[in-house]
Amino acid sequence: MKPTSISAEALFEAQRETLRWEWIAGHAHPERRFDEAAVRDAQSAADLVGYLNYIHPYRVQIVGRREVAYLRSSAPEDQERRISRIVTLEPPVLIGADGVAPPDRLVAMCDRAEIPLFVTSESAGQVIDIVRAYLAQLFADRITRHGVFMDILGLGVLLTGESGLGKSELGLELISRGHGLVADDAVDLYKVSQSALEGRCPELLLNLLEVRGIGLLDIKSIFGETAVRRKMRLKLIVHLVRKETMEREFERLPYEPLYEEILGIPVRKVVITVDAGRNLAVLVEAAVRNTILQLRGIDTYQEFIARHQKAMEQGED
Repeated sequence: MKPTSISAEALFEAQRETLRWEWIAGHAHPERRFDEAAVRDAQSAADLVGYLNYIHPYRVQIVGRREVAYLRSSAPEDQERRISRIVTLEPPVLIGADGVAPPDRLVAMCDRAEIPLFVTSESAGQVIDIVRAYLAQLFADRITRHGVFMDILGLGVLLTGESGLGKSELGLELISRGHGLVADDAVDLYKVSQSALEGRCPELLLNLLEVRGIGLLDIKSIFGETAVRRKMRLKLIVHLVRKETMEREFERLPYEPLYEEILGIPVRKVVITVDAGRNLAVLVEAAVRNTILQLRGIDTYQEFIARHQKAMEQGED
């Protein structure tokens, strides 16, 4: 779920080292927060941060070189009016960027209205990117899913399935084949945009994999730094099922690609039967390679259907 708010002080402290900014006005209200309705209605972090704009209220307003030039290019009474209008936007924070000093009237207005004003020498575009990324993590929709989340051939893959099918053991075999572990057992999935999900590991389980009969394994210590990942974009779900479940609930050759919806985003899905003698690691790698082809616009099944149709037409001739 989305948190309802974050304070100006929390934002300042979180990005103090990255943006090397100073807090020059509006100190009287450090707990000033994002408007709850604005956060709830925002489609993404981009809705919460932007260049100075008199149309969009309740968002972090960035005042860069061009905005300062705009404010200073008018007569004193017009400048006062333009700056006063900013108050009606009720921004949680104002940020002066590009190393340009904000007009004195703007600084005084922030003090009077108790609007925190930060200044930094970083470019306005850089500030927007960093603050948006930070807010995206805080305000993103989130859900926790059971499974093993891995980096396989550069693709974020979530291994799910019925209990007792050996998902963690499969994860261990894939790690031994050079792939990377993101999370075992519990995966935090964040909606970071309207079309992207990012999976991360809860801090408590970081770098750990539990294998029945062995216990907890510290994958980073055993296999090294390259065997673990901090986060990955989820692109594929590999669902493991028993043979009887496969026969009862799934088609051997699905006519359309399977998808599972998570937080409103469809994620590609393949179903693999667990049976004696099957090399699941090889099958998962094959599924990943096939998905990569599909993402590039190459659909083997559709090509087969077209080839079959062509052969039938030639047979009729």
